[in-house]
Amino acid sequence: MILVTGGAGFIGSNFIHLWCRERHEPVLNLDALTYAGNPDNLEALPAGNRHRFVRGDIRDAGMLQALLAEHRPRAVVHFAAHTHVDRAIAGPDSFIDTNVLGTQRLLESCRQYWLGTDAASRRGFRFLHVSTDEVYGSLSAHAQPWTEASPLAPHNPYAASKAAADHLVQAYHHTYGLPTLITRCGNNYGPRQFPEKLIPLVIVRRLAGTPIPVYGDGGQQRDWIHVEDHCQALLRVLDQGRPGESYHVAGHAETDNLGLIRQLSALLDARRPDAPVMRIRHVADRPAHDRRYALDTGKIERELGWRPRIGLDAGLAATIDWYLGNPDWLSRVTSGAYREWVASHYGDLSA
Repeated sequence: MILVTGGAGFIGSNFIHLWCRERHEPVLNLDALTYAGNPDNLEALPAGNRHRFVRGDIRDAGMLQALLAEHRPRAVVHFAAHTHVDRAIAGPDSFIDTNVLGTQRLLESCRQYWLGTDAASRRGFRFLHVSTDEVYGSLSAHAQPWTEASPLAPHNPYAASKAAADHLVQAYHHTYGLPTLITRCGNNYGPRQFPEKLIPLVIVRRLAGTPIPVYGDGGQQRDWIHVEDHCQALLRVLDQGRPGESYHVAGHAETDNLGLIRQLSALLDARRPDAPVMRIRHVADRPAHDRRYALDTGKIERELGWRPRIGLDAGLAATIDWYLGNPDWLSRVTSGAYREWVASHYGDLSA
């Protein structure tokens, strides 16, 4: 069995869907079900022992120790985190609590469990920590992409909390010998993503005929990867990665935010010719908004043979099709609380 934390969130739930399609090994899914953890994301997963969901918080050391002792996983895949930069700027405390303290408690619980296993189990155990390119800070327009040896230099509370977690994971490997792995990935998109993130936000607002908020001039550069490609990379790292190492995962699809919005809108118009006309509202830029992210993926390509397979245009088209085909899911996540958050964060976009 493997243990997945944060498995009701966007990337975690897609990873579990992929795992259950491609592997027969059971998965234990631990999630606290905060606003971005959605039980609807787990629909259509196998019933019975192949997927078991447990609601719980990774800061609860007693609960973690009991789960590890009962289920005895051979690996832990750690997604659980607060992830939205805007929410971290508005209220950083919960990001530090979950992303830093929660990761440390999970690491310590795993270390104690790992020490209590036999020698073969200790050699085979893996702790895979899923991180982000945001820990590196910001790249200038023509700078070479970051490598795994680049220094961490986060610019916002979310990125700082993830960088701190990365350091803890590395420390538990070097100090205690815990067999850890770290992946750092670019911007993900695909099915089941909570619509506070750019791509589903654009889809939701285009369908509703409401203005799309764009930070500053919209020229921020990001590398985009379909969540299916990311999850395939995680499988490869879990199976073949070297303990103590980190690996970059990226889609090789770098574009600016405004260009991405226009690409999305063109794909949506082709599917819904009657959709309301796109309206964009430029809003004040986010504090400490990183201008560009880009990752060098040479290491994972050379050592593990992984490369992305889904191009940006095809991936965006499939993503739009998923949202158009799942209106009930979309209606439930864009509830009153979601609308209140959008209004409080972006203000009046009607002008």
